[in-house]
Amino acid sequence: MNVYSCFKGVGVVLTATAVLAACGQKPQPPAQMPEVAYIVIGAERLSIENELPGRLESFRTADIRARVPGVILKRCFEEGSIVKKGQVLFRIDPRDYQASVQSAQASLSHAEANKTQADLKLGRYKPLVGINAISKQEYDDAVAAAKQAASDVQAARAALSKARLNLEYANVLSPITGRIGRALVTEGALVGQNEPTLLATVQQIDPMYLNLTQSSADLMKLRQDMLNGTLKDASASIPVTMKLEDGTEYTEKGSLLFSDITVDPTSGEVSIRALFPNPKGLLLPGMFVRAKLEQAVNENAITVPQQAVLHTNEGDSVMVLNSEDKVESRKIVTGAVTGTRFIVKEGLEPGDRVIVEGLQKIKPGIQVKAVPWQDPERKETPDLIQGVAPAEKPEKADGEQPAASKS
Repeated sequence: MNVYSCFKGVGVVLTATAVLAACGQKPQPPAQMPEVAYIVIGAERLSIENELPGRLESFRTADIRARVPGVILKRCFEEGSIVKKGQVLFRIDPRDYQASVQSAQASLSHAEANKTQADLKLGRYKPLVGINAISKQEYDDAVAAAKQAASDVQAARAALSKARLNLEYANVLSPITGRIGRALVTEGALVGQNEPTLLATVQQIDPMYLNLTQSSADLMKLRQDMLNGTLKDASASIPVTMKLEDGTEYTEKGSLLFSDITVDPTSGEVSIRALFPNPKGLLLPGMFVRAKLEQAVNENAITVPQQAVLHTNEGDSVMVLNSEDKVESRKIVTGAVTGTRFIVKEGLEPGDRVIVEGLQKIKPGIQVKAVPWQDPERKETPDLIQGVAPAEKPEKADGEQPAASKS
């Protein structure tokens, strides 16, 4: 090939390139840009929840005791059953108390008869003392005798009331409605001799108390965040959810009753009490469970999926997109985990676009093809997650191609 032919070939190539440039077309890059998925960061209302350990306690507990001495004649309930308020649980031999009632009734009748006699005598003496037919001393004695007879009647009535009350105590009743445990005495047992004898225990288990404990340090941090305005108190109406011992979630929701104002000096914890309905009797006193409750609200929380956060020895960071769809590294400060997301304390602002998928194919400074990411746990469209529109890109000059299409 001569020199002329070589120059002729080069000229053809240069002419073709010039024609393509004149038409505004550029050679396509040999490799495609990596594709990444992103979310748009926005502030959202986030509940600050804590999962705390606790034990269940019956709503009310009544110890059934013998209030009068005697021998148990009969047990009137099935162990482990539900008993009603006022239901007879035990019968104590009532014969001694029936005799006491009869004796007290006779004493009352005797006292009433004496009072009648004293009143009649005083009625006869009253006109006689006015005409000096009897001495003043005799009249005063009649007045005193009438008053003494009246007081004897009152004492006899009180004794009768007490005798009747002891007779009523011979039937041991349940003071509340609830589930009764095992009987602690049997028929024929002598009870109530020196002190009231414990016969059984009745517990009301619908609803149920849940006694929780929380570290005083965690509670103090929450209150400090509330004071400086970072969080808002959510104690006005706090829903409480509970996990049972086998890890399943209890279907009924509870409500928070109070948080103790005293810290246990031995454990450094604060007591919290919640109330749970127990219509099916699934919950039992003494069960160990875990409860989740909302204690505060962050009105302007920023969160990112955990998979978007890169952990290194220098700290946490994320990859973000600038206005030209180029990758930048951004250091962040993460806080607690909520679900599958990190709460970001510093480093991100609403409108930032954070890369969630495709991180293994990119590095800072390269240009990428960006597509919205669909969060499987959220139903919103990715560009409107948390109610914030995507960051606006700078307007392009007429005829200029978007940065993502440039080589």
